[in-house]
Amino acid sequence: MKCKLVNGTKDNLKELCEELGARGKMDLGPVITTVQGVIDDIRARGDEAVLEYTLKFDKASLTPGTMRVTADEIKSAYASLEKEDPELLRIMKTAAENIRVFHEQQKEEGFMMDTAKGSKIGVRVRPITVAGVYVPGGTAPLPSTVLMDVIPASVAGVPRIVFCTPPRADGTIAPVILAAADIAGATEIYKVGGSQAVAAMAYGTETIPRVDKICGPGNIFVNTAKRLVFGQVDIDMFAGPSEVIIIADESSNPEFVAADMLAQAEHDKLASAIVLAVGDDLARKIWEAADRRSDAANRQAQLEGSMQNYCSVISVDSLDTAIAFSEELAPEHLELCVADPDAALEKINNAGAVFMGNYSPEPLGDYFAGPNHTLPTSGTARFFSPLNTGDFYKKMSVINYNEESLKDVYKDVARFARSEGLDCHAASIESRFED
Repeated sequence: MKCKLVNGTKDNLKELCEELGARGKMDLGPVITTVQGVIDDIRARGDEAVLEYTLKFDKASLTPGTMRVTADEIKSAYASLEKEDPELLRIMKTAAENIRVFHEQQKEEGFMMDTAKGSKIGVRVRPITVAGVYVPGGTAPLPSTVLMDVIPASVAGVPRIVFCTPPRADGTIAPVILAAADIAGATEIYKVGGSQAVAAMAYGTETIPRVDKICGPGNIFVNTAKRLVFGQVDIDMFAGPSEVIIIADESSNPEFVAADMLAQAEHDKLASAIVLAVGDDLARKIWEAADRRSDAANRQAQLEGSMQNYCSVISVDSLDTAIAFSEELAPEHLELCVADPDAALEKINNAGAVFMGNYSPEPLGDYFAGPNHTLPTSGTARFFSPLNTGDFYKKMSVINYNEESLKDVYKDVARFARSEGLDCHAASIESRFED
């Protein structure tokens, strides 16, 4: 299953980047109309509308009393895993600990600083009150995403973590998802998916609480819903299909690079995997290896759509040219399969996560290493960061002046206010020192 084999130069950099970024140019008009209708319906009818959409899209017949997962269901999920796949349960717990330890390093503290004559100013850091986490059902359960999205909120000290995921047709949730949510620290779990879950968390229903922030991946309807409720609640980022750029030089192993390329392409038909290989010979070896390996993969439908439309092996003349391509595209994942990845990293500013050398493949970050795998996509790594503990904090400025410190500056403040035509602002300051 062949992808494109392309020659990349400094001259066609912009043209290739435009072509490779084409996934972000979809017409969202009809999707926005549909999703806005769902949001409006749930705002108006609450649980009743949520249950109707759950029956329509997930084929699950629930009641308000069965939407929330019970403690017995969580116990049953653990028992099922301990019987059927105890090794997976052990691995999830180890991965959760790695993720937790990493995110503990991101905890923030406020500060207070003394200024002139006894005044103090500073910042107070507090966790948000209610976090909402959404994880899709899709073609396979995603317990790794559950861990990645719930644990930072837990580490930040969020007291209430609301977790939503679509039910199966029988009204249950996959045991691996329930166990992962409990391990990660979700305080309540609801059987609701799609844009209706986003709307329910944004506005609240009789059963599902209104949250302060929604994070987690989803399809185009989920991501559109997140865009539409942004402002009513905060969201993590505007996520698109997954992507990787792999920069490879003569020190790389073509088989490793090809395998990493397919690992990304198998996500879905819109996934993008781009290899920037220094030299025509290396590019062709990687291209041939990817073609051969793809024939043995089991997710043929996903691979075919991705490989033919959004994957390329690009031959470049130098490592600097490869880095220039990557910086322009600002990928979600960037692998540096090069002789000196540390030196290359110094030139990288735009990437969600960087994987260093030939033995740090991208799936290591997806599941186990500790850094978050919820990352900015579609070029937004230019200004967005990975999901992190800080995303679940809010900060309050604190200003504490006494009489002496205010008296020292009040005339300057009043003068500044009057320069903007705000006499009452000036009077507010001056009133404290009127004779």
